[in-house]
Amino acid sequence: KLAMEFPSEDIFLMTTSPVIKAITNFKQVSKTLEEFDVEEQPSSLLEKRYPNIKVIQSGVKQLKSDEHKIFTEDGNEYMYEKLCLCAGAKPKLIFEGNPYVLGIRDTDSAQAFQKNLAQSERIVVVGNGGIALELVYEIHGCEVIWAIKDKAIGNTFFDAGAAEFLIPKLTAEKRETPIECKRTKYTMEGSEEKERRRAASDKPGSALGPDWHEGLCLKGTKEFSHKVHIETLCEVKKIYLQQEFIQLQRTSLTFPKEEKNVEPDEVLWPVYVELTNGKIYGCDFIVSATGVVPNVKPFLDGNYFAVGEDGGLNVDKHMRTSLPDIYAAGDICTASWEPSPVWHQMRLWTQARQMGWYAAKCMVADTLGESIDMDFSFELFAHVTKFFNYKVVVLGKYNAQGLGLDHELMLRCTKGQEYVKVVMQNGRMMGAVLIGETDLEETFENLILNQMDLSAYGEDLLNPDIDIEDYFD
Repeated sequence: KLAMEFPSEDIFLMTTSPVIKAITNFKQVSKTLEEFDVEEQPSSLLEKRYPNIKVIQSGVKQLKSDEHKIFTEDGNEYMYEKLCLCAGAKPKLIFEGNPYVLGIRDTDSAQAFQKNLAQSERIVVVGNGGIALELVYEIHGCEVIWAIKDKAIGNTFFDAGAAEFLIPKLTAEKRETPIECKRTKYTMEGSEEKERRRAASDKPGSALGPDWHEGLCLKGTKEFSHKVHIETLCEVKKIYLQQEFIQLQRTSLTFPKEEKNVEPDEVLWPVYVELTNGKIYGCDFIVSATGVVPNVKPFLDGNYFAVGEDGGLNVDKHMRTSLPDIYAAGDICTASWEPSPVWHQMRLWTQARQMGWYAAKCMVADTLGESIDMDFSFELFAHVTKFFNYKVVVLGKYNAQGLGLDHELMLRCTKGQEYVKVVMQNGRMMGAVLIGETDLEETFENLILNQMDLSAYGEDLLNPDIDIEDYFD
């Protein structure tokens, strides 16, 4: 966007990675819903397309905002007129520095995970967000103990009812053939691959795309397909290496076949996990899929940024941070404007793309002294994804976020086919969760945006015999 608007200006893109993430197969599903793939491409492609862009493959060592200067780890310094920080977020690991704890955030960590999994008989997955959900569903041939702090799976995206709807898919032995992934892969070989390995392993790469597990062989050593046991309402209390555990003289548990019949484990595992519910399980390694923290560390030293409660750089409605000429977008920032009643920030690829595009528009407008309206994508929270091979659409305050007790839920569910939930407040639709091919997303999007009073329709709103799209066309 910047390169198109300012063809004669030099634009630098600084990144630790030899590849860049490009959005492909972009499809505007409705006014606010977008579907796209994320593809890794060599940075030279971007430079060819836009001659005024120069990609600098180096991490940022220091930012001196008062001097308008960036110092990179390769020893160079760059002056800037305007700067946008898009350094994303890092995995929030349950225990830093433990070789048996793996966080999954970028391509490198996904590949490390795949390699470890190939030799594993049992792993423990900790976390309840999107990556944990996808992982647990995609892994086969390996026992999975899934520890979640909530009552139900997928708490970030949906409620206990939706979780119940999805759970049969986890225990089904027969797997459907996965839907063909549209994305082509850019794989590195030769010198670039070596370069990548040389880059320090603690440097976070950019986040994985929405269908990151496609093309990874997520298979353990065993011949069965799915074996998942969920431990709810618990967190990891402690991790023991094998020697420490032997000295403890405590008992670990086998993989539970039936809840009542839990036996002590005779096998010795490389690492043991003690949960806050008192249970101990041995495993080959632990996946920490417990969310992310904004990657602000390289920029804070000596700069007085206003930082949000979640650790991100506060940005106003023009994506400006509290320091002059510095903008931020994506996972690194915290939206600190007064949001629309049906929008909230969530660290997702869809929002990162929208924020990046809008931040560029704001930088252009500020440079040219023009005024700019808030982007329409911040009117309504809207996200489309896939879990357990079902299409999942979440709209507005889909989990009644911030609505207190003053709301009611309406549900429609056909086992194995679809799950529809709407959140109503004072007769108006505030949010919705749609799982399966419901074809209701556009209608519901409009009903949430126009805040029409739907009291008169009552339960008929979700009556499958009434074609609701025609009703509100």
